[in-house]
Amino acid sequence: MSELAGKRALVTGASRGIGAAIALALAEKGADVAITYAGSADRAADVVSAIEAKGRKAVALQADSGDPDAIKRSVAEAVGVLGGLDILVNNAAVALYNLIADISADEIDTMLRINVRGPILAAQAAIPHLQAGGRIITIGSAGADRIVGEPGSVYYMTKSAMQSFTRGLARELGPRDITVNLVQPGSTNTESNPANGEFADFQRALSPLGRFGEPTDVAAAVAFFASPAARHITGAILNVDGGQVT
Repeated sequence: MSELAGKRALVTGASRGIGAAIALALAEKGADVAITYAGSADRAADVVSAIEAKGRKAVALQADSGDPDAIKRSVAEAVGVLGGLDILVNNAAVALYNLIADISADEIDTMLRINVRGPILAAQAAIPHLQAGGRIITIGSAGADRIVGEPGSVYYMTKSAMQSFTRGLARELGPRDITVNLVQPGSTNTESNPANGEFADFQRALSPLGRFGEPTDVAAAVAFFASPAARHITGAILNVDGGQVT
């Protein structure tokens, strides 16, 4: 599979889980990949090794996705190492669950910095480097459409902001032949939300398929949006949630 041969991608927050699966899926299709990580240097190095084992160039860059300077630096470093940039995947995010009546200002600010401001600033830094055919793909949450569990309301609010961001940026960049799309995972089997976790049975019951998704399911959707097959799709929102209902 070489649909992305010669392409250069940056995936934020990709030392594990969905981000790591996305980085590997893009490499599998021929892209060179830079990833960012917050603190898991060893795990980020493992992802880099897995990408290199596929014959692709890879680099791990430490960057706090809530820090504007770190975001700008990581994009510049990715461009320098890879020789350019064709694909940006905004994956880095944080989920802090609390009732609106109880959530702290610090918790709110943390999610706004990383989940909302982070993707905007990453796109802002990437835009000057993207040429015709470029891609910006953001990872949201199916919870943006369906509030599943009251403690997630503020987190889901930050993810719903990515819908307006995606549609607006698609309009901005359309004249340059750069597409912008959003992937919204539902319950996905990761360390932070394992398929054998405390609330797993409740989550499975929300899906007609009766199961959790895997990180590779989300990665497949991202790889599609990054591919030439999606050249005429922009401003789109794709749920990868097993048909989740409330």
